Amino acid sequence: MLLRIPSLLTPQDIAQCRDILSQIAWQDGKTTAGHLAMKVKDNQQLPLDSDAGKQMGNLVLDRLGRHPLFLAAALPAKVLPPRFNRYAAGGTYGNHIDNALFHIPDSAIRVRSDISTTVFLSHPEEYEGGELVIEDTYGEQAIKLAAGDAIVYPSDSMHRVNPVTSGVRLASFFWTQSLVRADAQRRLLFDLDQSIQMLARDYPDHPRIAALSGTYHNLLRMWSEL
Repeated sequence: MLLRIPSLLTPQDIAQCRDILSQIAWQDGKTTAGHLAMKVKDNQQLPLDSDAGKQMGNLVLDRLGRHPLFLAAALPAKVLPPRFNRYAAGGTYGNHIDNALFHIPDSAIRVRSDISTTVFLSHPEEYEGGELVIEDTYGEQAIKLAAGDAIVYPSDSMHRVNPVTSGVRLASFFWTQSLVRADAQRRLLFDLDQSIQMLARDYPDHPRIAALSGTYHNLLRMWSEL
């Protein structure tokens, strides 16, 4: 499932992050790439042990925990602390698939990457190129969202970031291990959840709401991994 999460971050959040990012030292993005990814990765990234990165990552996690659309779509069990990257002067990241497993820094906890998320921190008019291109069942989807918006998509998708030919593209990115591993099952649960919410809003006394809600939770009980 490919889903836009609008206004995950507020304008104030974006301004705070950008102010911090304007003052920090970036490192070559290849430092966190595997040997195959190193061949196609050309960007900059905050060091994983950056205090500024941890501060901004906590802000992103706080907003995630409050956004009903992300919670309904991702059904998060674990979220890897958000990371931050920068593309400029032709920076790009060629076709790749994200690693299956990540370690949470300074811990023995591993996160299975079921869902990838990119949060845009630059306004689209501030840079040329830089589209996140995701291959899915319906072909290639080129994504360039407003600052503060996020895109979530299956981590097993082939994807790339087109070269940034002018300006600067700033973003946060991270991975989520879902309670439900299979994307098709998450999609069904999300569609059912959204339908139940619409029915409850438009027909709050409808007698089938309780039964549909029960079906949702029984499917979640059947498919969830804890």
